[in-house]
Amino acid sequence: MAPLYNRRVLVLFTDFGNRDIYVGQVKAVLAARAPRVPLLDAAHDVIDFAVEPAAHLLAALAGEYPRGSVFLAVVDPGVGGRREAIVVDADGRSFVGPDNGLLSIVWQRARARRCQRIAWRPARLSDSFHGRDLFAPVAAALASGRVPRGWLAPTRAPAVLLDAGDHARVIYIDHYGNAVTGLRVRKLGRGSALRAGGRRIPHARIFEAVKTGEIFWYANSMGLAEIAANRASAARKLGLRVGSKVSAAGR
Repeated sequence: MAPLYNRRVLVLFTDFGNRDIYVGQVKAVLAARAPRVPLLDAAHDVIDFAVEPAAHLLAALAGEYPRGSVFLAVVDPGVGGRREAIVVDADGRSFVGPDNGLLSIVWQRARARRCQRIAWRPARLSDSFHGRDLFAPVAAALASGRVPRGWLAPTRAPAVLLDAGDHARVIYIDHYGNAVTGLRVRKLGRGSALRAGGRRIPHARIFEAVKTGEIFWYANSMGLAEIAANRASAARKLGLRVGSKVSAAGR
């Protein structure tokens, strides 16, 4: 059996939640159409309908997965409306989802890229569940290496392009209460302080460098600035939520 990093994998990134029926329905389609391709869950608890923070989180996560990965990415409040459906190829990985800005940060930051419109429409296409009926079959076809002729049509770029610069807001909060920001550490500088929730937040390299309950920020494993508290919820202490503003406060 080939090691995972030499094989194509299907990666799910959605706001469907972990308690509802929708992830299972999407996985049923993927399992039927690409039974030999491993399925990985990147996230299903990104904030509902919040396309911009999800786009930045997706861009930060993408590089953690092997080249050849096919991402099925769905945060789609405009499902069934005018927005197009697209496939973005970016630096050796493919992303299938709505053309509402969700895939635009990955697209803009890629060195090698291509965009295609999904021209195919299935006989069964729910107005409210394109993740299952449209995106999943296309993602499965890409992961299997068998995309029928006529399914995809070239297009110059995604129609909706969000600002691909650093996003000075909270983009994700984990169950510990750590607040991931859209600020890349390499552009910020490790010695800088941040400001969020009305407070100045110093930098520390690790949790043990500060006292229990003390708030700080550190460079997380994705290269983003993350606001945390040692053995406590920084989000609760600071009143942070996804979308809360964050700024550099100098040294």
